Amino acid sequence: MFEEPEWASAAPVAAGLGPVISRPPPAAALQNKGSKCRQLLATLRALEAASLSQHPPSLPSSDSEEDEEERKKKCPQKASFASASVEVGKKGRKKCEKQGPPCSDSEEEVERKKKCHKQFLVGSDSAEKEKRKRKCQKHAPINSAQHLDGVDQTGPKAWKGSTTNDPPKQSPGSISPKPPRTLSRKQWRNRQKNKRRHKNKFRPPQVPGQAPAEAPTEKTEVPAVSRTDSHEARAADLRARMAQRLDGARFRYLNEQLYSGPSSAAQRLFQEDPEAFLVYHRGFQSQVKKWPLQPVDGIARDLRQRPASLVVADFGCGDCRLASSIRNPVHCFDLASLDPRVTVCDMAQVPLEDESVDVAVFCLSLMGTNIRDFLEEANRVLKPGGLLKVAEVSSRFEDVRTFLRAVTKLGFKIVSKDLTNSHFFLFDFQKTGPPQVGPKAQLSGLKLHPCLYKRR
Repeated sequence: MFEEPEWASAAPVAAGLGPVISRPPPAAALQNKGSKCRQLLATLRALEAASLSQHPPSLPSSDSEEDEEERKKKCPQKASFASASVEVGKKGRKKCEKQGPPCSDSEEEVERKKKCHKQFLVGSDSAEKEKRKRKCQKHAPINSAQHLDGVDQTGPKAWKGSTTNDPPKQSPGSISPKPPRTLSRKQWRNRQKNKRRHKNKFRPPQVPGQAPAEAPTEKTEVPAVSRTDSHEARAADLRARMAQRLDGARFRYLNEQLYSGPSSAAQRLFQEDPEAFLVYHRGFQSQVKKWPLQPVDGIARDLRQRPASLVVADFGCGDCRLASSIRNPVHCFDLASLDPRVTVCDMAQVPLEDESVDVAVFCLSLMGTNIRDFLEEANRVLKPGGLLKVAEVSSRFEDVRTFLRAVTKLGFKIVSKDLTNSHFFLFDFQKTGPPQVGPKAQLSGLKLHPCLYKRR
C-alpha cells in the first residue's frame, strides 16, 4: 500500500547495523514521519558534501587511543561538529527503524553511501585533531615532547610558536615540569665556600715551617709520620710560648723584689738562684727593645767628648754596654755577672779606694730601698770635683726638685738636667765634698716610686 523509502534499507547498512524488523505503523503517522526523515537525510547529505569539498579524505592518524585520551584531558574542547553530525545521524536512523522495513536500494548505492559516510567521519575526525593540537601548542610549553607527538607543525603560527623564547601561559588543566632553580651570585658563592670548607675539613693540619703539600688525587690515608711531626711541631711551639710566658712572669716578680727590698737581699737572691739573673736580664732586654731610646747611649756619647784618661765606675752595669762604647777605663759592678769584666758585689759597698775615680754612673740602677747608700758610696769613691751621672725613668719621680735638694745634701751640686724626654730624666752632679747630713737624717726626696711592669 505504501512504498518504502530509499533510505530505509541504506541507513542500517551504513551504520553497520543488522536488519531491522519493524511493525507497520498507522498510515497518517507514517506519512508525517517519512517526510521528516527525508528532510533529515537531505540535510546529512548536504553536510557530507560540504565537508568533503573542504577537507579531502585522509587516512586516520596513527596515534594510539591512550595518547588521544591524554590530549583530550590536557586540551578540553567543546563538542565538535563531527560528533554533532553523528548524533543527528543516529537520531535519524532510530526514527527510520520505527517507521518500517528497509527500502530496496541497489547494492552499489549502499556501498557508495557507506564509503562516503566513512570518509566524512574520518575527515572530520582528523580536522578536529588538528584543531586540538594547534590549541595545545598555544597553551602548553614548547619543549614538552608529549604535546608534539604526531603533530605536523606547519604554517606561520607553528613557526612563530617554535621560535619564541617567552614562557607560554599554561592552561589550568595542563601539568608542566617545574623549571630548574637558578641561583643568584651570592648563593652560588656560598655554595662554593661550603664545598671548600667540607673539603678542607678532613685535610691534615699543616706545619708553619713546611711548604703546602699538593692535594692527593686519590683518597689515601695520611701517613703516621707526618701526623707525628705535626704533633711534635705544635707541642714544641706550645712549649716555647709557655716558656716565654713563664719568663715574663718571673721577670716581673724579680723586678718587684729588686725595687721593694734592699740591695743586700737582692744580692742574696741572685746568689741562691744564679739562673734568676739570666731570666731578669732577658726580660729587661725585651723591654729595652720597646723604648724609643736607651739612656746609656746618651751617657756614652757625652763621655766620648771628654778626655779618655778619666776613670769611670759603672754601678749596675748589666751587660757592660757602656764599657764597650767608650775608650775610658771602666770599673763594672753588678749583683751578678754576665761578662768577665763585671765585679759581683753590693753597690752600697764596692771594692774601690776612696777618691779613686773621676766619673760615677747610675743608669737605671737606683733600685731598692737604700738609694742613699748608693749615692754616699759614689761620693766616697769620687775624686773632689768628680762627675756623677744619673739616668732614671721619669715616672719614678714624684717631685724632681725634692730629689735634687736631697742629692745636694749628700755632697753634690746640680750641673745639668735633661727633662725633655718623656721616658727618662738625665742629671749631672759634681762632687763638692763629704755629705752634709748625718747617717740618721731623713731625706724624703730620695724615695722614688718602683718601676713595675704590668702584664701585657
